[in-house]
Amino acid sequence: MEKSGLKIDLHVHSQSSKRPSQWVLQKLNCPESFTNPFKLYEIAKARGMDYVTITDHNTLSGALEIAHLRDTFVSEEITTYFPEDHCKLHVLALNITEAQHEDIRRLRKNVYELAGYLNKTGIVHILAHPFYDMNHKLTIDYFEKLLLLFKNFELNGSRDDYQNQVLAAIINGITRHDIELLADKHNIPPYGKNPWQKNLTGGSDDHSSLNIARMHTWVPGAATLPEFFSGLETGRAEVEGSAATPKTLGHNLYGIAYQFYKSQFKLERYVHKDRLLRFVDCALTIPDETENKGILTRLQDFLISRRPSISFLHEQNPGLIDMIQKKGHSLLAKSSRMQWITKHPRDMKMDKEDDWFRFVNDISESLIHNVGDNIMENFSKARLFNIFQTIGAAGSVYSLLAPYFLAFRLFTKDRKFAEKCHAQCLGKAPGINPDNCRMAVFTDTLHETNGVAHTIRMMLEAAQKNNKSLSVLTCGPEQQLAGQVNFAPIGAYELPEYPQLKMYYPPILQMMDYCYQNNFTHIHCSTPGPVGLAGLAIAKILEIPFYGTYHTAFPQYVSEITGDEDLAEMMWKLMSWFYNQMDMVYVPSRETGKELIKKGIPESKICLYPRGIDIQRFHPAKRNGFWKSNYQLTDQELKLLYVGRISREKNLEILVQAFRQIEKQAPNVRLILVGDGPYRKEMQKELKGSRAMFTGELTGEALAQAYASSDVFVFPSSTDTFGNVVLEAQASGIPVIVTDQGGPRENLKAPQSGLIVPAGNARALSDAIIQLCSDPLQLDRMKAAARKYMENRSFDRAFLRTWDLYKKNTPTKNPIAKSNSFEQILDLAS
Repeated sequence: MEKSGLKIDLHVHSQSSKRPSQWVLQKLNCPESFTNPFKLYEIAKARGMDYVTITDHNTLSGALEIAHLRDTFVSEEITTYFPEDHCKLHVLALNITEAQHEDIRRLRKNVYELAGYLNKTGIVHILAHPFYDMNHKLTIDYFEKLLLLFKNFELNGSRDDYQNQVLAAIINGITRHDIELLADKHNIPPYGKNPWQKNLTGGSDDHSSLNIARMHTWVPGAATLPEFFSGLETGRAEVEGSAATPKTLGHNLYGIAYQFYKSQFKLERYVHKDRLLRFVDCALTIPDETENKGILTRLQDFLISRRPSISFLHEQNPGLIDMIQKKGHSLLAKSSRMQWITKHPRDMKMDKEDDWFRFVNDISESLIHNVGDNIMENFSKARLFNIFQTIGAAGSVYSLLAPYFLAFRLFTKDRKFAEKCHAQCLGKAPGINPDNCRMAVFTDTLHETNGVAHTIRMMLEAAQKNNKSLSVLTCGPEQQLAGQVNFAPIGAYELPEYPQLKMYYPPILQMMDYCYQNNFTHIHCSTPGPVGLAGLAIAKILEIPFYGTYHTAFPQYVSEITGDEDLAEMMWKLMSWFYNQMDMVYVPSRETGKELIKKGIPESKICLYPRGIDIQRFHPAKRNGFWKSNYQLTDQELKLLYVGRISREKNLEILVQAFRQIEKQAPNVRLILVGDGPYRKEMQKELKGSRAMFTGELTGEALAQAYASSDVFVFPSSTDTFGNVVLEAQASGIPVIVTDQGGPRENLKAPQSGLIVPAGNARALSDAIIQLCSDPLQLDRMKAAARKYMENRSFDRAFLRTWDLYKKNTPTKNPIAKSNSFEQILDLAS
């Protein structure tokens, strides 16, 4: 049964506003667009509105064009200002005359004078989108003044539900005492008989005809326009409809730009010449009955002829338009939904924003995949000039996605201001985690077997255990970990030097939408790969603090793998650029921090953070004769253990040379290598006939028992920034031997729990191993000392200390030069 009463969308434009729609039009080198007011009237009536008004900015032109039609009234949206510093506001004035418009025009430069006039004359008026900071001057003090000056506040259809809920909570929560305090604070007499009683209205704030009546105002029981306004002023109005999302605003921006070109160049005659062009037209307009032609074919003609008005799509990538068309036709052929849209262009109820988002997302993913492959291919072959050319072509992808980037940025900015107003007016922020930290970790490597991936998995477990809001965003093979959000990759690139490793290209729009929906307070990047770059872009667009951990010495790895120092130096430049974008760079060791500072990372951004492991999982109690029962090794053999990736950058060729020397002097020593990697086959050949054994990867309890059942742990790497395995070995009760370069040397208590030898020196390494293996009493003392050293390095404790670092966010503090022991690090972190 139809509800009685009147429904009106109180905020519709025929002329587009200067922002954000004109931002896009300026990029396109176009003037403002203008939508046919009669068409707006038709759409509003078709969507169930009882009366129709148009609220253009500071003009009645659109409203007057339809004023002779039934069920209309004249309105405008007034741009007004706080005279203190010209802070801009928008106020809707409803059912006004041309004479009143002239009065408003004279007074609108001062919001105090304007509000006084509107109140005195009894003009129904509404403060539009109160959280929208149009010229970067809106403050909480100004918002408080607005609570004194206005009675009616708009729940805006072009803003998200979160902002509207915050506004409703503030308006409904204001008390008489609050208004009295604000009036004293700002020396402004509040408007109205009961100024603490406010009203809420709804309007679509539509600029493109795509979302008319999406949100509107309903006054139950009203039969006439005066009854409608009376109900609004007495608080009987109700807001109906749905709020917007960044997708909505992005869709509007595309629609405004498209509609301008369609009108400017009379391109409607081409719509029916191509199915893809027909879909674009249907997705970005509400066509008139007479429209039966299309657009992009003509648009392509203009691109080819290089008209200056669309020079932003100039041929940075000559195949860009062809690629878009090819991919678009492919999508259309597969999508029954897209085909349905082209057959029902005048469906007034259909929501097209999700369809357009998917279309743009799929097109952009194809372009990103192509650009990514070109960059990786040129980088792997050191074609520097080609890399820069390809990066330049990526600007076309940015142009394609710019409306969505802008939409997400604007919504994020308004959301943050809404939260501040809520906290100021009601004493608390809405829906915020008690510790005010909602972390998104971006990583390329969760699906791999390495120390970084293992640490992130442990972080997820610790976050679940300690009720912390942490999500890990990945892209690649699916995982089943609680707290992990895995996005299907756009594509993958296989590194020629590392065929086991793949670089997965992430779907940036989908990831951005997820981060926005979950309102993260921090983004942390654990890897500088494609997913890490996506994290950087999203953090900048959503204005979220961006942190990172320097886990892996990629430039050194490049040098080790390729032997090309120029390529390694270029990698350093890229890494320095990437980490310089961060608010804070967390490093696992003092040595790593000093190295980054030398490479140009400001010392103020470097922060040493605590690291730990599961000291119950890795424990001497797990010593159970694992090697004897599973690999038939005797108790008389001393087990020299290496755990990790078997690759050249770990300096394993030094271990090969050292072990050849050891066999000559200590034939009872057995070298055991746990793990896999690209150097394994070659290393097996080099150690053929020796007392070396390769087990492949071990996990879970098998790995813990393997550690505890060994005697000495050796780690010859000079490029590792930390070395989890060094901690795992000591926690299992075996001493360690590491090099004097990299982070592992900071993770033992030399000479009690292990030894440090010169990096790249096979003789020094073999001497240290022989020294330990030939002195059983010293070996036993060091085993006990290793376990004791690890007693206070539990992962949960380290995780909670790290979490506190995020909350405190103190980038000016620099623990690098002040601490060497883990206990001192914990003190600094607390």
